Amino acid sequence: ACSLAGHLKLGRLIVLYDDNQITIDGATDVSFTEDVKMRYESYGWQVLEVENGNSTDVSEIVKALEEAKACTDKPTLIKIKTVIGFGAAKAGTAGVHGAPLGWDDIKNVRKQFGMDPEAKFSVPEDVMESMRAQRARGETLVKEWNAKLDAYKAAFPEKAAELELRIKDELPVGWADKLPKWSPEDKALATRQSSGIVLNACADALPAIVG
Repeated sequence: ACSLAGHLKLGRLIVLYDDNQITIDGATDVSFTEDVKMRYESYGWQVLEVENGNSTDVSEIVKALEEAKACTDKPTLIKIKTVIGFGAAKAGTAGVHGAPLGWDDIKNVRKQFGMDPEAKFSVPEDVMESMRAQRARGETLVKEWNAKLDAYKAAFPEKAAELELRIKDELPVGWADKLPKWSPEDKALATRQSSGIVLNACADALPAIVG
């Protein structure tokens, strides 16, 4: 999929890669030593790196995202170096990959980040305010999208109908009528040949098909 994205020059695709160098079994270099940056560059991607993904100052990540959005002729991988379980006693180890921290360590982490160590199932008010603002922003974006979609429907009714099918994850009526039919008496075909025949037969009815 990543190779295809590079081949198709999907400039609107941005992937954030958490480079914490830990798996559930230990350090990644036990079984994984490839150069991820070079691999994705060989796919035709732009690769950006953020050296410190643990900082509460997210300006470097925001800067990388803006640079990624400015690149329209290739997808972008943003490789962010982090410490898994940052702030916990077992930070940077497989011990925080899938195991609970324990309440004592949770309180320790909370203290480091200026939060009430005794609070349980709480969300800081500044976080709540930020999320409420995002909800309002999202509602505005939805209204803008619906207005654009209505205009598109009016200008291109046939294409809009096809787009709506894709959005609803539905298939057009009668698409199965395009499928070829075989009987036990027919000449044997290799599966790759029969598959190709089916895909070609469906191409007109299913323009979004990839195979």
